[in-house]
Amino acid sequence: MKVKKQKRHRKAVRFYAACFGFRAPYKILCDGTFVHHLVANQITPADTALVNVLGASVKLFTTRCAVEELKSPELKRVLGASYSESLDAARSLLTARCDHEKRRSTIDCITEVIGENNPEHFFVATQDADLRKKLQQIPGVPVIYALRNALFLERPSTSQQQFANAAEEARSHMTGREYKELNIMKKRKLSDGGAVDTSNASEEEEGHGLEVQNINTSVNRKRNRSDLKDKVQFKRKIAKNPNPLSVKKKKKKPTAESEKETKKNDDGNAKTKRKRKRRRKGKSIGEEGTG
Repeated sequence: MKVKKQKRHRKAVRFYAACFGFRAPYKILCDGTFVHHLVANQITPADTALVNVLGASVKLFTTRCAVEELKSPELKRVLGASYSESLDAARSLLTARCDHEKRRSTIDCITEVIGENNPEHFFVATQDADLRKKLQQIPGVPVIYALRNALFLERPSTSQQQFANAAEEARSHMTGREYKELNIMKKRKLSDGGAVDTSNASEEEEGHGLEVQNINTSVNRKRNRSDLKDKVQFKRKIAKNPNPLSVKKKKKKPTAESEKETKKNDDGNAKTKRKRKRRRKGKSIGEEGTG
């Protein structure tokens, strides 16, 4: 299960990095409920636990409103003995700017910090179910939550996937501004070509008249063709001779004289062989007689 969970988390991180521009080190915005869960379940150090989830270095943030909410007497009763530890842990985190003079609820504070499109590229870590549902409707907001001793990264919601697909399609097409610029470029090219033709025509009309103009146009066409010929042409590859080292030497055809010489040599070799055989036999007989 651990391997499947890691693959799912890596896939979600790649989605946010490719579609919404998230880059390491990742910024994680934690609320009071998430900090208290880390302290109560002894998920320490929190940095290493979140690095294992996201696969890259992280920076932990919180808001001033979230820290002030941990000081409230209501939460003191709920948290009990671990109240002071979770408050100290929240104070040790970096503070994200929220610009709230009076304390507001963490849901309102975090939604305002995130905004409509999460410009700061925050991962939001929370245990609040209502806040998680709200953040799923905002494009480009990954949510982290905890279950006992394990941390999880939520999969991208359907609305986030639809927003990413629409943005990708919009990027593949030209915008209205680009289309206008392209039309302007085309008009400039056409106007430049028309000015050259009119100037040539006026000079020819002044010098020679309409008949001479027709002749000049034909000459210009020929020149244009000749200019095309003068342009660089790619050489065709011609089959060259093979490498002499890789070719076998041709065998010489045997002539009549060479055939006679080979026959003589063969006969001489045969006679010498026979003589040697006979001599060996004679020696062996003599040796037997002496014995």
